[in-house]
Amino acid sequence: MLIGDVARRSGVSARMLRHYELLGLVRPTGRTAGGYREYSGADIQRIFHIESLRSLGLSLRDVGRALDDPAFRPSDLVADLIRQTQARIARETELLRQLSRIDAAEPTGWQDVLQTVSLLQALASESAGIRQRAALASVEGAPMPVEALVDAALTESDPIVAGALHWALVQSGDAALALLAQSLASPEAEVRERAVRAVAEVPGPAATALLRDALTSPDLVVRRCAAVVLGARGVADSVPTLIDMIVDEVNDVDAADALGTLAGDPSLAETIAAGLVDRLAGGATHAVRRRLAQALADIPGATASRALTELADDEDRGVALTAAYILTLRASR
Repeated sequence: MLIGDVARRSGVSARMLRHYELLGLVRPTGRTAGGYREYSGADIQRIFHIESLRSLGLSLRDVGRALDDPAFRPSDLVADLIRQTQARIARETELLRQLSRIDAAEPTGWQDVLQTVSLLQALASESAGIRQRAALASVEGAPMPVEALVDAALTESDPIVAGALHWALVQSGDAALALLAQSLASPEAEVRERAVRAVAEVPGPAATALLRDALTSPDLVVRRCAAVVLGARGVADSVPTLIDMIVDEVNDVDAADALGTLAGDPSLAETIAAGLVDRLAGGATHAVRRRLAQALADIPGATASRALTELADDEDRGVALTAAYILTLRASR
């Protein structure tokens, strides 16, 4: 079969076939009387083998080794190809994300594109100061897609930069909440915690609804963070988690403050007091009793007063003094 026929049947151009011959990958078995290359069936089969290996990403050099070296082992080369392909996919994925963010910024000219690229690069800087300035610049008219701000907030470990990113997200309104909601179910605990802390900074009913859902999260850190914010916003569903936080001595001061805020509603005050008193029973340690007494300080009503009176006679001197002092303050109000 002549080279033109081989090219038509194999889909490999005549120029590439000559290149293969030059490299020694495939040589036509014979020549016609006129000196034209003539390929046998075995030659054509080898061409198809070459193309199959090239489709896997092998270089022509590796293709030659694979076909001609009996000692050639494909496992190492295939593993290397997998690593190269994964790295290429990661690069392409990152490029796609960057392009999508630029498109989301709706640039009207190349200057806008360049500005967005500059801000995106700044958000990924190793310098905390540069990242902070980029977050602040995003609300000064610079085109910054909200997706980029959310991703930055979910990976930011510096509390000062995180605060700037949260502020920028608040300025974007509810646009970030859908993305943050997805991150609350992330398999990574750090991402879930950063997501709920970002949601906590967003005012309004949409964020409050999202925090309500977070109260049922299997992640204890997420539940506790949501409870403190919801308590400050007057959401009664947070009460059980807040009481647990006081008992477990986890951010107990903020939890007690949130309960005090909720107790400003007379219909909740007795419920909160009863919940705190219930935790005094069942062999609560003196440290737990002292924290519960401190939490009862800002809870009005007869139930809280009775509990404090009993605690003023507690066997632990520290608990008794704490309760007695609180009763004195309540009497002077």
